[in-house]
Amino acid sequence: MSTYTTLMILCGLVIFSYLFDLIAGKTKLPSVLLLLFLGMAIRQVVVYFNWITPDFNKILPTLGTLGLILIVFEGALELKYTPEKNTVIKRSFLSALCVLLGTTAIITTIFYYISGASIYRGIINAIPFCVVSSAIAIPSASGLPKDKKEFIIYESSFSDILTIVFFNFMLSNKYFNFTAFTSLGGELLLILFFAVVSCLLLLYLIKNITHHVKFFLIISIIIMVYAIGQSYHLSALIVVLAFGLFLNNASQIRFPWFRHNFLYPELGLELKQLLQLSAESAFLMRTFFFVLFGFTMNINQLNDLGLLVLGLLVLISIYLIRFLYIKLVSKTDLMPELVLIPRGLISVLLFYNLPEKLQLPQIDTGLLFIVILSTSVIMSLGLLSSRKYKIPEGQEFNNL
Repeated sequence: MSTYTTLMILCGLVIFSYLFDLIAGKTKLPSVLLLLFLGMAIRQVVVYFNWITPDFNKILPTLGTLGLILIVFEGALELKYTPEKNTVIKRSFLSALCVLLGTTAIITTIFYYISGASIYRGIINAIPFCVVSSAIAIPSASGLPKDKKEFIIYESSFSDILTIVFFNFMLSNKYFNFTAFTSLGGELLLILFFAVVSCLLLLYLIKNITHHVKFFLIISIIIMVYAIGQSYHLSALIVVLAFGLFLNNASQIRFPWFRHNFLYPELGLELKQLLQLSAESAFLMRTFFFVLFGFTMNINQLNDLGLLVLGLLVLISIYLIRFLYIKLVSKTDLMPELVLIPRGLISVLLFYNLPEKLQLPQIDTGLLFIVILSTSVIMSLGLLSSRKYKIPEGQEFNNL
């Protein structure tokens, strides 16, 4: 394939993704679902003409990680903290935690009975199916009222973070004992200290860098900090979320030494530029990731009746726990919160990070594909049926 052909394909994917976002703004059909279908269609064309393509499975985790960092950072940059938001923060955190643990318990039980493997291996393999994807949920919530949109942003971000903490904890500790939880507490304290230092350093750099290349440098540093943290099995996504929240709320800090050393008149304008750059970068990463993920999927797996039954059991578990939590604990509106729990990018990342010795042969990418596709379709139908949530005029172009 020539250089010019490759450039045309890449640009064509970006154009299609932009059109899909416009369609999503009008119809509430998630653009990532359309990207998945586009990837699957491209796969059929490649197979038909017997074209040779590289193994995209090797770059999916990298694209997914970049997309996750940028999407969480973008979402955090849009959140303005006030004391009145303590309620929604607590409610979203409790929802993310309870739904994660409840869903993990049921799916682990299913995997235990179908595989006969240990409970430990069942939990490790169940975790990727239990996380709400912020990469899909946050853009899909753009047309909701402000309070519901903020809840979804907080909940999906907390779900990503809690799931990564849980996943790393399970990989490092086969047994739940005092030492394991002591290590977890130490890790969280370390990552929080790391987050505070990183936030102060990056804000200082934003203020003092005078070079015309500025924001890509900041984003690169954020990605590097995340990569360093993850390489030591720290839940570095907390740093990304903390930095976005810190930047957008730095003006509320009243300490004179802080305001003198870190704040400056142009900060608000530069934050808008940083948000725009991170949003467009996230758009690109999300485009290529979901197209390639759709491309790597073998739709012939959908003919496997056993796989479909297993997928149905996983889906029932996901929505049953969500339904029970809404009815018994949160006691809020059933829709659209019931359907805004898609699986996606973070599920793929965790699945690909499963150690080979812990993987279950019955659980493969086919099941992951079914769950991601089904939760996206269910979310689309649920949003389409929630006619009372109208997208404000002009907001349809913000679904990036």
